[in-house]
Amino acid sequence: HSIPSAPSLPNPNPSTHARAHLPAAGAAAMDVAESPDLQAQLAAAVHALNHASHPSARLAANQWLLGLQRSPHAWALAVSLLASADHPSPSADLLFFAAQMLRRKIQSPDYSLPDNAAQLLDALLVAARRFCLAPPRLLTQICLALAALALRAEGGVDGLFARMPHLPDPALLELLTVLPEEVAQDESGDTGVDSATRCRFARELLMHAPAVLEFLLAQSEKPAAADGVPLHERNHRILRCLLSWVRAGCFSGAPASALAAHPLLTFAFNSLQAFFSFEVAIEVMTELVSQYQELPQAFLSKMPYIREVLLLPALANRSEKIIAGLTSLMCEVGQAAPGLVAEGSNEALSLSDALLRCVAFSSEDWEIAESTLQFWCSLAHCILGIDEQTSKRNATQELFLPVFSSLLDALLFRAQIIDIDEHCTGRVSSIPDGLVQFRLNLEELLVDICLLLGAPAYINKLLSSGWGLASQSIPWKEVEVRMYALSMVADTILQDGSPFDFSVVMHFVNILSSRTPAELNGCQFLVYKSFGDVIGSYSKWLSSSKSNIKPLLLFCASGISKSISSNSCSVALRKLCEDASSFIHEPPILDILFWISEGMGEGNLRIEDEEEIISAITHALCSILDKELRKTSLARLLCSSYSAVEKIIDIDRDELLRQNSSAYAQALNIAVRGLHRMGALFSHLAMSITSGLIDDDTISVLFGIFWPLLEKLTQSSHMENTSLSTAACRSLSSAIHSCGQHFQILLPKILECLSMNFLLYQRHDCFLRTAANMIEEFGHKEEYSVVCVRTIETFSSAASLSNLNSSYTCDQEPDLIEAYANFTSAFIRCCPKEAIVASRSLLELSFQKAAICSTAMHQGAALVAISYMSCFFDASLTDVLESPECPSDESRGAVLVQILARCGEGLMFNVFYALLGVSALSRVHKSATMLQKLAALCSLCERTMWKGILCWDSLCGWLQTTST
Repeated sequence: HSIPSAPSLPNPNPSTHARAHLPAAGAAAMDVAESPDLQAQLAAAVHALNHASHPSARLAANQWLLGLQRSPHAWALAVSLLASADHPSPSADLLFFAAQMLRRKIQSPDYSLPDNAAQLLDALLVAARRFCLAPPRLLTQICLALAALALRAEGGVDGLFARMPHLPDPALLELLTVLPEEVAQDESGDTGVDSATRCRFARELLMHAPAVLEFLLAQSEKPAAADGVPLHERNHRILRCLLSWVRAGCFSGAPASALAAHPLLTFAFNSLQAFFSFEVAIEVMTELVSQYQELPQAFLSKMPYIREVLLLPALANRSEKIIAGLTSLMCEVGQAAPGLVAEGSNEALSLSDALLRCVAFSSEDWEIAESTLQFWCSLAHCILGIDEQTSKRNATQELFLPVFSSLLDALLFRAQIIDIDEHCTGRVSSIPDGLVQFRLNLEELLVDICLLLGAPAYINKLLSSGWGLASQSIPWKEVEVRMYALSMVADTILQDGSPFDFSVVMHFVNILSSRTPAELNGCQFLVYKSFGDVIGSYSKWLSSSKSNIKPLLLFCASGISKSISSNSCSVALRKLCEDASSFIHEPPILDILFWISEGMGEGNLRIEDEEEIISAITHALCSILDKELRKTSLARLLCSSYSAVEKIIDIDRDELLRQNSSAYAQALNIAVRGLHRMGALFSHLAMSITSGLIDDDTISVLFGIFWPLLEKLTQSSHMENTSLSTAACRSLSSAIHSCGQHFQILLPKILECLSMNFLLYQRHDCFLRTAANMIEEFGHKEEYSVVCVRTIETFSSAASLSNLNSSYTCDQEPDLIEAYANFTSAFIRCCPKEAIVASRSLLELSFQKAAICSTAMHQGAALVAISYMSCFFDASLTDVLESPECPSDESRGAVLVQILARCGEGLMFNVFYALLGVSALSRVHKSATMLQKLAALCSLCERTMWKGILCWDSLCGWLQTTST
């Protein structure tokens, strides 16, 4: 199985070799390539590219070199420099460039290989022999060129292997290393080779695998410095080469016993003790374990040795490189055969203990611990997958309970927040990004551990840590991580239903609630967040005891004021109000809730958190049994946001206040927040109205507070501000859904206000969206037909909508397109026929714009335009089905079908254009659905009296016109 011998390579005589082995360039090209002037220019350009101080010199050199690489002289020049020894050896930079230029020309699909590729192969082999002890990067480039040539040339692999015996060992090792890498090379970086050629190359390469393995084994047995290469460096090269061939599948088909006992595996395993070759030895064995199912058993038997001889000393010396590598190998072994590990042999337990130590190893990051998580999950799933009723499951679970209990301890230790001085008060700290990611990845494993230990044992382990009752002696970092671990498995514990003593949780809640902000340290700000998550997760159980409600609400109120815990505590507050509805409305508790709501006026919270808080308090107030008290309480909550909006209206009357930009910006921000809180109140109120908890009298009171204020605001110049107008429109939409009947009489005024504001501020799509909500709510009433028509006329006259006449302009205004499409869709679906008939020209214009917008590059704009046209077809189909006899021109169906008949040709053109353009795949489904509806409509009209307006021939004509 040795690499076969071949005739000796020609002697690299300067007068014969370079000419004889130059690829089809001819004597003229050779003469040019050997020109001293050209070689001097090349040397100067390479030196400038690598060493010139001025960017313009480097740029000029780069341009000249690119031109040379494209020229026909490049082949001859590069080969002359690499293979000829007629002149003093060029500089290392020049030689490297020559080798790199050859490799790129061979790989590039823009250049054809020389007619006599075998001569080029010989020349490169001469270069590899010449520079076998040169700087590694030069030899690597030469070998990469050889590998690229073998891949592309006919018979390249066999020809290359026939010539290999004449290479020195260092060059041969490097060439054998890079050859298999061509099998899996990313085609995006090497576009000159198709998959069939690459597969052929792989097959031809693997035919030589036995000889290569025999060569590597012989190299591994050579004495030190036998070829002038230090032993540690040679071993590293052998392992690199072996890794390449393992990835290419050199052991495919080998018997399991032979593979496990192969001397090269023993060599790789022994190399673990050599620091220089450790990493590549790990890669070799990890690759083998992942590819061959027979090997995990063999590697598992080596775990005691790995643990005692390699891992424990590395842990003692804190050698992270060794620990990380061994962790990777052990996890690969365990994941490849979790069933073997679950059998609980001494080797399996040794593996588990070793990985536990790796998890507990403290380092600056969490990569080592995180790399073990998948193994532990695989092992846990394997154990949990055993039939629960069998003795095997019980025995296995009993055997591994201590392991997973210790794992939980190790994970809690590594998941603790770090670098926080618990005695430094008043400083808010954040969790490092690496720890945040580690915690996110822990969730699945913590759930598995809870299932294996059982919910009671898991809870007991987290909460019975012997913490002192004195608040000064509490290890807050430990408390925080245990609360985090408790919240992560909430669904599992709740589903288990085992009794849960919350006295420890309430003890800490009381301690934290009693502290002033100045007394809190950085760690305790994070503790608030974890306790907020626990309270939100277990709110149903915590709120079952009435005595817990007040301290829990006070804790939430305290946590809401801190940015790092505001979200978790506001969510916890909402869940408490929802789960404690039987006594959440009692006066002492309501006082706390109003105190919380009044504290939001400072504007320190996120808008999302404020909305959570308002929803929580609204839910509590809606549960008040006394109607009068419920009404006044909801009015009080609404008024807490009233003053914020009222202040901005007052500024409109005082120009001096508005000129103070800082104060005005702050007032705008507070007003926006107030509007969002009003919207949140009305959104939650809509659900209570549906369930019958809120009577009409209460709605009237709230409406009487809200609308006059909003009317003044919409008539003010502040609506120019996008955030304020959006918040105002959103709160109006929420109020419409909950107080619909009260807004009905105001429909003309509201629609006029929205349309006029849109004309003033045409980039504010919120006015269109809110008008669409009004149309959906009240547009079906015939008495408002005139108002609806006037509204669509006003909107359509806006320049921002008139300019939507090309795909380019559509790409600039995707939000406006979406809002306009939603409004016109609502108009078609909800307005009476009189409004449709009166607006036929505007609807035809909107359909034409939608067809244009469907070609936009912006995916959202295009899809919403297609959806609008589908709405057109839906309405048309409905009317045709309901009235097979063609009605008068004054019906909705006639108007819509006539529009389709006039716009059909433009529609087909634009849809086809969209399907042939950028991001076409995302539009295929919606476009196909729309075209199916069009075909169904044409087919239906063909069989009815509608044929005179639209028929099957119409569709065929449009298709024919479009195709030509």
